[in-house]
Amino acid sequence: MKLTSKGRYAVMALVDLARFDNINPVSLRDISLRQGISLDYLEQLFSKLRKKEIVQSVRGTQGGYVLNKKAKEIKLTNIFEAVDEKVKTVQCKKESKKGCNGKATKCLTHNLWDELENHINNFFKEKSLEDLVKDNEGRL
Repeated sequence: MKLTSKGRYAVMALVDLARFDNINPVSLRDISLRQGISLDYLEQLFSKLRKKEIVQSVRGTQGGYVLNKKAKEIKLTNIFEAVDEKVKTVQCKKESKKGCNGKATKCLTHNLWDELENHINNFFKEKSLEDLVKDNEGRL
């Protein structure tokens, strides 16, 4: 299974945002400095997150970003989908009649990896930003 930096950084940035946005809008520059993520990369991610209505931007000198919903309503799955991240354990498509790796049949362990993928994706459907903020409350 591979989760790219795109998905990991989007979650990190949104957890950071969720920790601070109840005070004021949070600038991407502040998130960049706290999390060690390039500002240019954050701008690309937040453009996608804004299009999927996970965040909204606030203009002005005190501007920045705020969550568009409560942190408990934003599931990790929503974030991954917004930044085009797919969590897959096998390369082949589940719907495909073809087998794995271009073969005529599926590999011997295909069902195992399929089941693991389902567990992982269900885990991400259950976990919210609020869960991650609570897990990190002592780290401010």
